[in-house]
Amino acid sequence: MAKRSHSSIGDVLNQLRDEFPDITISKIRFLESQGLVDPERTPSGYRKFYPADVERLRFILRQQREHFLPLKVIKDRLDEIDRAGGFTAPETEVSGDRSVDPATVDALFEETRRAAQKAEARSASSKVRDPDDGPDDLAASESGMSLTRVELVRAAGITDDDLARLEEYGLVTPAQSSGDRVLFDEEALAIARVCGGFMRHGIEPRHLRMYRAFAEREASLFEQVLLPYRRQRNPEAQARTIETLGELSGLGRRLRTALLRQTVRRTFN
Repeated sequence: MAKRSHSSIGDVLNQLRDEFPDITISKIRFLESQGLVDPERTPSGYRKFYPADVERLRFILRQQREHFLPLKVIKDRLDEIDRAGGFTAPETEVSGDRSVDPATVDALFEETRRAAQKAEARSASSKVRDPDDGPDDLAASESGMSLTRVELVRAAGITDDDLARLEEYGLVTPAQSSGDRVLFDEEALAIARVCGGFMRHGIEPRHLRMYRAFAEREASLFEQVLLPYRRQRNPEAQARTIETLGELSGLGRRLRTALLRQTVRRTFN
């Protein structure tokens, strides 16, 4: 059986760039660090990407761009596909190798997507009922997601005018801006979705500015606590910074919920 040729990370970048103009070597490395792709390594440490690795990357990027799935859900779906035979490159695949039926892939996606939606709903419901959940993890939100204005509006379920007003009041800001091209990250998507929920109840973006103002004041307070750790340039201090920030954020969320409950009871009783 003939051995398939491999590509360097730079070659992979060139193969994907036509379909994904915003792809970078850093993004590929990030996906590798999250365990979504695992290229072979040479003895000197260089990555060797085979056609199946490139197809795997293409699949991941499409899920982010077209379905806005978080990396955890994509990873679960990848595991299902691996169990079904993994990715193949039709142009170079040798006869006899197993390939994944597109219908199977679609079915796996739908099943995983529905499960993710149910899990998200349960999680959101739980957080509303119980303010004593564990600390927030503010350091684990990066996924490399990049959305255009059109994609953000569609994913958040709002209108372009809604997005413009959210930007006007500083609630949603672009992660990247180059000329006429503006891109938003997953935090912008999360904020836009929540603000969209408020707007459906008649609460306008101008009314939501208080949340941004409070977040900025809270971040300033936390920064004072974390300053001694941030001055230390070592892994232990960095880990302690992340841990403490998560604890403070969790405490802040619990205090806000308790105070809101107290105020609502006094107002409506």
